Amino acid sequence: MQPIWTDHKGEKSIGIQIKKTKDLSRFPSFFPERVSPRVLTNERSSSRSIKPSPNKDSESEPEDNFRSMSSFESDAELEEKIVETTSLDTKKTLSQKQKQKQPIIIESSSFDPFMEDYDNPMNEGKHTPPKDFVCPITTHIFSDPVTLETGQTYERKAIQQWLERGNSTCPITRQKLHSTQLPKTNYILKHLIASWQELNPTNSNQENDPLELDTPPLTLTLTSPDDGTVGTANELRVAITKLCTSEVLKEAETAVFTIEKFWQEVTDSGLVGEVQNMLSQPPVINGFMEILFSSINTRVLISTVFLLCELGSRNEDVISTLTRVDSDVECVIALFQKGLFEAVVLIYLLKPSIAMLVQVELVDSLLSVVNKNENEFFKMCVKPKTAAVLLLGQIVSSVDDGAVFEVVRRVISGKVIECVISSLESEWTEERFTAVRLLSKCIQEDGKCRNIIADKAELAPVLEILVGANDEDRFEIVQFLSELVKLNRRTFNNQILHIIKDEGTFSTMHTLLAYLQTAETEQLPVVAGLLLQLDLLAEPRKMSIYREEAIDTLISCLKNSDSPSAQIAAAETILALQGRFSSFGKPLIRAYLLKNVGLDKSYRSTMRKEQLSALSGEIQETMEEEKAAEEWERKTAFVLVSHEFGLIFEGLSEGLKSNYAEICCACFVCATWLVHMLTLLPDTGIKGAARICLLNRFVSIFKSAKDTEDKALSMLALRSFIHDPDGLRDIGPHMKDILKGLREFKRSSTVAFEMLKVFSEGTESSADLWSHKELAQQDCSINGEVSSIVCFKDKIFTGHSDGMIKVWTGKGSVLHLLQEIREHSKTVTSLTVLQSGDTLYSGSHDKTVRGWSVNKEMIQCEQVYDVKDHVNNLLVANSISCFIPQGAGIKIHSWSGTSKLLNPSKYVKCLALVHGRLYSGCHDNSIQEIDLATGTLSSIHSGSRKLLGKSTPVHALKVHDGLIYSASSSVEGTALKVWNASNHTLTHSVSLASEVRAMVISSDMIYMGCKGGIVEVWCKKKLSRKEVLQIGTNSKVTCMALDTNEDYLVVGTSDGRVQAWGVS
Repeated sequence: MQPIWTDHKGEKSIGIQIKKTKDLSRFPSFFPERVSPRVLTNERSSSRSIKPSPNKDSESEPEDNFRSMSSFESDAELEEKIVETTSLDTKKTLSQKQKQKQPIIIESSSFDPFMEDYDNPMNEGKHTPPKDFVCPITTHIFSDPVTLETGQTYERKAIQQWLERGNSTCPITRQKLHSTQLPKTNYILKHLIASWQELNPTNSNQENDPLELDTPPLTLTLTSPDDGTVGTANELRVAITKLCTSEVLKEAETAVFTIEKFWQEVTDSGLVGEVQNMLSQPPVINGFMEILFSSINTRVLISTVFLLCELGSRNEDVISTLTRVDSDVECVIALFQKGLFEAVVLIYLLKPSIAMLVQVELVDSLLSVVNKNENEFFKMCVKPKTAAVLLLGQIVSSVDDGAVFEVVRRVISGKVIECVISSLESEWTEERFTAVRLLSKCIQEDGKCRNIIADKAELAPVLEILVGANDEDRFEIVQFLSELVKLNRRTFNNQILHIIKDEGTFSTMHTLLAYLQTAETEQLPVVAGLLLQLDLLAEPRKMSIYREEAIDTLISCLKNSDSPSAQIAAAETILALQGRFSSFGKPLIRAYLLKNVGLDKSYRSTMRKEQLSALSGEIQETMEEEKAAEEWERKTAFVLVSHEFGLIFEGLSEGLKSNYAEICCACFVCATWLVHMLTLLPDTGIKGAARICLLNRFVSIFKSAKDTEDKALSMLALRSFIHDPDGLRDIGPHMKDILKGLREFKRSSTVAFEMLKVFSEGTESSADLWSHKELAQQDCSINGEVSSIVCFKDKIFTGHSDGMIKVWTGKGSVLHLLQEIREHSKTVTSLTVLQSGDTLYSGSHDKTVRGWSVNKEMIQCEQVYDVKDHVNNLLVANSISCFIPQGAGIKIHSWSGTSKLLNPSKYVKCLALVHGRLYSGCHDNSIQEIDLATGTLSSIHSGSRKLLGKSTPVHALKVHDGLIYSASSSVEGTALKVWNASNHTLTHSVSLASEVRAMVISSDMIYMGCKGGIVEVWCKKKLSRKEVLQIGTNSKVTCMALDTNEDYLVVGTSDGRVQAWGVS
């Protein structure tokens, strides 16, 4: 059999036969036998004899007489020398002889020289030899003393035998010996001993017997808890002697039980110190360690660990003895890993380094202890669960992030977290602190576990230790409590805040207020944030010292450019004060603000993940949560902006000047939130302070930000100032830049639409705010006339009269040619895009319509539709195409191949398609509306007959914002007419000086391409001409297009020129 702590897979016990009688009288092995360190790596196996049974034949049943154990002998000796067990009679004789020599009563704590720390000078006492004269191995006065390199002195024969048995360490200090060659005799000590023996002749010949002490006796009488018999200190001495000297494992194990009973009896008495002194000597501690190395009896091992823990918890010297040899610590750790969970207490008392704890991989065993019921353990001086929690706390304090992550991951995944939560209620203050540290690490790793902690934790014990804690532990607690109130439900956060405020022996708010005076700079924002939240549980009062101190602290930290860590902590604290969090505890303030702008994709995505409305039964609950969140948000924003008449904005302004991007970003979101809240809070005149501190910064971000979300947030902040005359005045110099940015958001954001409306009301016309600049021009006359243009996906597509289609860049270097492809054999009359898809359609006089896939830098023809007629003014809707054929009417062609003719009595000049309704402008100046779903035709304008053979066609027709715009020739001249699309009434008619051939409409302007090579720019609202763009040629403008964001206008002419104009 093998010790329980060794890895015994695949190994077998070895029986040892008897060949030789051991000479115990010559030199008994009174010292604790040490095991080779190689045992720890399972490279050595050994045995230790057990007292043979008198009822069995030792020769016939050797395996009953011997048990495998950790050997103190070398491998070489095991091969050369086989130990013979002593017969039962011999043992009995020796036992009787010893009993005759042992007194029943002993002197106070001095029963054996090697168990007492003698402090007597040479001349004190006539019979007691000084401790330095006695060998710690033989317990006899030195005859031939030798002093090793460790400073310890031994009898030459004793230490020689120790070394010959394969040991290479000092028996007492356990330090590794650099040389096993013994030094010369310590003649100085030998001379002193001789001088002392002359003065004490009665003690000069006591080499073979233990020393008889005749100081006043003290009787130690103990009652055995098992059989009621009376035990004496003499019996304890015998047990200790057997523990330290017996080569019979069973005897040593029995001695452990005897010592344990004695210890249990004296624990509550005043004599515990006497027994403790006896048991704390290095030889005794070494004897206990021999049991841990050798025994396979679990109960013996538990008792041994119990005694070592009891002694170690009372005497640091015991711990020093145990930690002198690494193999001792490794043995205890191995026992723990094999399932002797009580050993965790001894490991804790040994105070191993964090590096060792990480290296030996104790996490699984520690978590097993934490997860067990306390009733499953032997009663120890420190609860095993407590010791395990404290050791886990040491590991997570490691700088090794991998080790910390591993502990936290296993705590969370192993469902041990609830057991750690229960440690918050421990009687040990240190365990509570450690539990706080562990749970904080868990929250950092997986924010969702804060919900379990908030639900299960009793916070009153945590609040009690907050008062007396040192600064480091106090901040750990404050940070832990701050994280607990970042739940994804506002009502739950409020409940936790009430518990923090109301429970505990002392006032939490007063404690935090006092802590603000002593905390380190970077810790101040977290403390102030928690204090402010506790203060906000009540309705805001006119004056609160807690609130004033908390907000002052946050502002001072924002302004403290010398401490970037304090600045970012203050900004993040303010972000958290908004009160909305994800299930991981991350603030939702940025996503919430983007939702207010209209860019709610991020917010909706977050809410989808949170599954707040996954069940119909949660809808009402969600509404209540939103109401609570809005109430908290208003209350928090009000106290922040009202403090010292908007002083918070000065602090945020300082933060925005930081060179650290993280600080700028956090302060920017905080400033946006508070400025936005000014539009929802009662007007107290604070908006002026915000404008002075932040307006220019918001304008700068809006103009220069490359990130769309940052631009949108600054737009939300700027909206707060546009209803204020002073705000409009300050924005004025930046108006054009702001308007350009607003146009990017006008389709997706109601905020942008509202701001554009306000700005247009502040001027005679919004068109006055725009200007045009020629960006680029390309000569494509080699391909003939530019017959069609369309902008799609940051690209410009042009169709030409020779059948060529060209692809140009639409961003950066505008009109940089990317591709040209000719698959049509005749003029490409039309280019159009189905907005719901990614397909470009082209129509041509070659009687085909082609579908093109649009890739990153090129297009590729995917489909060819034979429509059997010339294609002019192609429009596409779902599965059909509409175009003007060579003859009368409008041709509707299905992709499946069928076609029909609408409005066959009219020669159509131009088409427009909006929401399933087709509008046609005809050669006779008439305009019709056709419902494609029903085929119903309605007349908008009846037109006029030809006069003197001259036609007056509608050259351009557009539908925009519920209005129909037509540009046509008439008897009186060219006219621009505007019709109401719903009731077909004429609302405006304006005469034009030039003949219009093409038209496009933007949000604010109407662009009309004319026959004389010019583009007239008209205000859409006032219907007045504002600007004329000179194309630089006398040819007519044949086609025009605006990009999606209305940043540039592209013009095509009859002489093959393509020109781009920037709109700003």
